[in-house]
Amino acid sequence: MNTNQPASQVSPGRALASLLGSLVFSAVLFAQPQNAPVISLDELQPGMKGEVWTVFKGHDPEPFGVQVTGILRNALGPGKSMILCELTDPRVQGMGAVAGMSGSPLYLDGKLAGVLSYQIQRFETVRYAGFTPINDMLELSTLPTGKEGLSPLPIPIKGNGAAPRSSAPGGEFQALSPAFSAGGLSPQVAELLAPQFQSLGLTFNSLGGSADAGEPGAKVEPPKSLQAGGVVAVALAVGDITIAGTGTVSRVDGNHILAFGHPMMSLGATELPMASAEVVAILPSQLNSIKVTNTGGIIGSFSQDRLSGIYGELGRQPAMVPVEINFPGRLNRKSLHFSVVRHEQVLPIIAATGLAQAVMGSNESGFTHGFRVVTTVEFPGSAPIELSQLYPGPQGFNQGLAEFVSNLSLWLFNPYERIFPEHIRFSVESTPEIPQGVVEQLQVSRVEAAPGEHVALTLGWRGFQQSATSESLGLEVPRAWAGKELEVIVTTGPILDELTGRPHSIQIAQLRSFGEYISALREFRESDGLYVAVVERSRLLTDQRATTPDMPGSLERIARSADEARFQRRDALTPLWEKRILPGMLFNILLRKPLNVTD
Repeated sequence: MNTNQPASQVSPGRALASLLGSLVFSAVLFAQPQNAPVISLDELQPGMKGEVWTVFKGHDPEPFGVQVTGILRNALGPGKSMILCELTDPRVQGMGAVAGMSGSPLYLDGKLAGVLSYQIQRFETVRYAGFTPINDMLELSTLPTGKEGLSPLPIPIKGNGAAPRSSAPGGEFQALSPAFSAGGLSPQVAELLAPQFQSLGLTFNSLGGSADAGEPGAKVEPPKSLQAGGVVAVALAVGDITIAGTGTVSRVDGNHILAFGHPMMSLGATELPMASAEVVAILPSQLNSIKVTNTGGIIGSFSQDRLSGIYGELGRQPAMVPVEINFPGRLNRKSLHFSVVRHEQVLPIIAATGLAQAVMGSNESGFTHGFRVVTTVEFPGSAPIELSQLYPGPQGFNQGLAEFVSNLSLWLFNPYERIFPEHIRFSVESTPEIPQGVVEQLQVSRVEAAPGEHVALTLGWRGFQQSATSESLGLEVPRAWAGKELEVIVTTGPILDELTGRPHSIQIAQLRSFGEYISALREFRESDGLYVAVVERSRLLTDQRATTPDMPGSLERIARSADEARFQRRDALTPLWEKRILPGMLFNILLRKPLNVTD
């Protein structure tokens, strides 16, 4: 029998055996361990070979090979170690650990050892990754959960998590970013709002989408089957505007889900919507490879956001705030609907992001003149609060966006009670002309007057690309003004608020309840138009936003000694008479004229 057959002449029996062997090998390679037992750190040895399961495309996880290099003891904090592995699979060796692989489970000898969570180095010639030990993640399910809303953010962080980072000259490691993307936003809007999100430590790219945004109101979809290594998203907003960070499921125990292996935003006990997702592609990069994803509808809620990962449950209803943007007068503009997480810092930024998209991010936008934004915030148990702001056009809105977010944050941040809005509505309506005006002169008929005499005020102004015009006012000097040195002021509402001791930054110590806080918000003057006022200089004693001018010193000392935080003294102007004129126009002016009233 000739046993020296050429390689191309293999017997049918041997070929069949080779094929069967290959199939058996493939079946073993792609059979993910189910309900795998846990392997402890003490059982790990350098050189052990394992598999990491993650989604490369679509929804189904696939394995890639790694080899244990060693354990970095206490690398993430006291008692919090990190497993260091070399990424031996050729597919992953070229791209390294990918943003979006956070939470991918590591199996050694069929046992669950940890989850992929940390990027090691950048531009390295041999790819490594850090893994959070699985026992550290299992602690999350034993921690107490928050009852409602989100915990306040810590000091703004860099990157998408507050995990430890080494910056020694010889190397560094940092938590892998979730594949944080925004659907429903144009790249222009995403770039415009990037600094606002970075102030919270969140960096996202506009390359992403929302396959099934879900219905307004954050309705939970029927629970879908998730498996370890599958893709899952943490949503900050869902609907026409969808903003979410996508990572990997680490472990499934019934409806209980562990994921990421590092913090999302380090919120602790929290309420973060859990959403379905799919991977469209992986974009390799020597600097930072990333998964490009579509975010689906809400399927549950995460209740823990900790150092070792995030934990939540399928089918649980998350708390969110519905946001609606309407365009009265534009029949061809579709209203935008989305829901946002209940968080004092995240909510105003995402709400403003949706508004920016409505103003600038579609073919139908084109506010060539100006537009007014009316913001209505509905809190439970109280009448809606309404804020009206006028803009000369999209460019003016761009320049005032940071101020808009600041104003909205002032309205939504409530330091007294854990109350969130039931609804936020924006109404965006065009103006027929560019609503900008310039004041050219202010004439006062007399600088000295007696009680009972008439004083005429004439304001010369012109609108944008319009001819000059004037506005005439008159006032009768009352007896109460006798002997006073006064001023006639022409300025905007916000400036007059500041001059009269009503700053837009509310002093928290001066208020005592949520109701008083809402009342203080309603006191601000309108931002458009002009205010003409007659004022006098005085020393104001403020008691919970109520002011008393020129209180006797003895009474003032008694009040301030009783509660110095509540009673504040300041030098300010007291308006004796005021009138708002030219609403619907924007000015930037402060004019002052003396008015002395004789005895």
